[in-house]
Amino acid sequence: MTAKVGSILFCCTLNAVRSPMAEGLAKRLMGTRVYVDSAGVKREPVDPFVISALAEIGVDIQRHKAKTFDQLLDSSFDVIVSLSPEAHHKALELTRIMACDVEYWPTFDPALIEEGSREARMEGYRQLRDQLRARILKRFPDLAEDLPPPGHA
Repeated sequence: MTAKVGSILFCCTLNAVRSPMAEGLAKRLMGTRVYVDSAGVKREPVDPFVISALAEIGVDIQRHKAKTFDQLLDSSFDVIVSLSPEAHHKALELTRIMACDVEYWPTFDPALIEEGSREARMEGYRQLRDQLRARILKRFPDLAEDLPPPGHA
């Protein structure tokens, strides 16, 4: 089934943490083999902890602009992966009139961690990053390649 996947949309509640992280990872892992985008039910600027967690492994999403489902340039996707309950409901509503697989990957939002040191909070974002990378590699094995970060052999 994954050989036929040409486009993937990752979505979450605000397009500020989980979905832009998944988009950045998928683009890094899949290169130009697949069109990858992300959206949210609502939008907020990308969380700086997301930018830092991805930068640690050589993924740059500093120019990511959060968008809602209504702001997508293309709404035709082969697979939509929702990472929050709100986004899953919106994805199911969107796909009532189109042929598209919708998958729900329940994913913890590390932005909910408000206490502790910066390093303790960063650990939540690292865990999310590593979980999403593993899930993408497992779900799309013939599309994704676990490449080392730039500058590493």
